[in-house]
Amino acid sequence: MTATAARPSPSPSASPAGLARRSPTGLRHAVASEWVKVRSVRSTAWTALAAGALLPVTAVFVAATGSLQPDDTVLGASLTGAALAQVAAAVFGVLAMTGEVASGTIRTTLAACPRRGTVLGAKAIVTAVVLFVPTLVGSALAHLVGSAMLAGQGYAPGDPWPALIGIAACYSVVGVLGLAVGTVVRHSTGGIVAMLALILLPQLFGPLFGDLRPWVGGAAPLAALEKLTQTSDALPEAVGTLGAWPSLAVVTAYSAAALIGSGALLARRDA
Repeated sequence: MTATAARPSPSPSASPAGLARRSPTGLRHAVASEWVKVRSVRSTAWTALAAGALLPVTAVFVAATGSLQPDDTVLGASLTGAALAQVAAAVFGVLAMTGEVASGTIRTTLAACPRRGTVLGAKAIVTAVVLFVPTLVGSALAHLVGSAMLAGQGYAPGDPWPALIGIAACYSVVGVLGLAVGTVVRHSTGGIVAMLALILLPQLFGPLFGDLRPWVGGAAPLAALEKLTQTSDALPEAVGTLGAWPSLAVVTAYSAAALIGSGALLARRDA
């Protein structure tokens, strides 16, 4: 009779359940993974940098050409490029999701971290931080350039602090909104077009709504940005009478709701 060698029983840590417990699927690891992706993918990294770089570049152009309104503030004139930077921030948010969907790497991401809400939350955190830093630096540089070049020309200075922080926060919020739209649409072109519509159309077509124009235009991300930059274009009849910070709070609220809704949709459908 041949003796059968006893096989060692697998340790609990080697079982599928043990591996699942040991796999780095927490929020911290997901954030670290998303940060690596942002640094690795040139399209998204350059889009974030472009959002910040547009601000001082346009500040130099506006100050050098003197293309200001008589009632403009130095801060508002310096941040004339804020709307373009907001579009860049929206594109960054869209690409943060649709870039992975297009390449198919979203399947790998969700396999490594099955908790889809954690993945989306990590993307939102990285999107907000990556947009906040360069746009805050770009806004501050734009204001310094504008103040230096427009000094002594009789324009009201405006109140840069804490408005510059709010401006950078507005870019972060719009980026997160773009992430939510990209999660729903799952197509880069469609997501970008949808974000352009959300940013630009409320004010372009606001007059068609008659007395409701301030409510329609005032709820747009561009309206909050214009109020924070203290530009002369932020007329009450176009962007409503709500203050700059309450306007930012409104945009933040529906961006958060959009992110939650997109997370629920992401959890239900196939990658």
